[in-house]
Amino acid sequence: MEIPFIKCHGSGNDFILIDEIKNPLSLNEKQRRDISRLLCDRENGIGSDGILFVQPSDNAEARMRMFNSDGTEAEMCGNGLRCVARHMIDALGEKEIAIETKEAVLDVSQVKEIFPGVDTFAVAIEPISFAPSSLPMNVKDKEAIDVSIPELSTNRTFTALSVPNPHVVSIVDHIDQRELKIAGQKANAIPELFPRGVNVSFVKVMDTNKIFVQTYERGVGLTNACGTAMSASSLVSTILGPNEVGVPIVVMNKGGLVNCVVEKKDEGFRIQLRGNGTNVYESKVTVNSECTEFEQHDKHFFTDENEKYEKLKEYASSQVRSESI
Repeated sequence: MEIPFIKCHGSGNDFILIDEIKNPLSLNEKQRRDISRLLCDRENGIGSDGILFVQPSDNAEARMRMFNSDGTEAEMCGNGLRCVARHMIDALGEKEIAIETKEAVLDVSQVKEIFPGVDTFAVAIEPISFAPSSLPMNVKDKEAIDVSIPELSTNRTFTALSVPNPHVVSIVDHIDQRELKIAGQKANAIPELFPRGVNVSFVKVMDTNKIFVQTYERGVGLTNACGTAMSASSLVSTILGPNEVGVPIVVMNKGGLVNCVVEKKDEGFRIQLRGNGTNVYESKVTVNSECTEFEQHDKHFFTDENEKYEKLKEYASSQVRSESI
């Protein structure tokens, strides 16, 4: 089968976007899992953190399904949602639309640039819950906020929440990638505590409304950025740290930066994630019927927007270097 696709990224969190509205494929669930493992492989495939399948929806302008590189499906993906938002906003010529995700129909829009020349998209991150059962996380307490999880670390505290995919977040003085990787691997190897796995993030507060986040992403490993993790980390560092509600939080990451706005909603919270949805190139692949082999065809690169994003990335890197993270 021939599959047109766009290679894209949100904050360096990269994806293969397959538009099934424009190019219907009639893939079954096994094929989606197999294609994700085949194409996302960074050694023998195209290489990406996941695949975004953009499908028709009865409830919104489009439906997003995100499959990780290991073939598992995620409940939500904030960086991926921005890429889908950009794709559909471009296709429809609208500034505000809705995208159906696995857990909710979410508003998305094109907003003011967070960096000169970088088109910026805002997506709603919800529903949000601190109930361990929502992750799920098997503990007796009604909430797990700033608590010890000895199975992950003996010297860190964590906050557990779903946004709606599962996260545990620790505020640290220094981000040790090796320690984060070990904690992430442990968290995803104890189904008696986290039956469906969990994303693990370390957060350094750089200033009021300015943080640095790195994440071990369930089904992927260490990533340049994870949109829902940056959103969850913004909320946790607002509850436990100096960040302000209703004011944009600058979130630095290894792939660049985003803005998150934490808002009170009734008795809970809502988060708006603002950042890029950058197209790297478009191409096609021919995949065999067993989804075990593929051939990639010519690539067409979006040079101008990639050069503009590199300037954002250079700026973010200079900010991180100055903090010695």
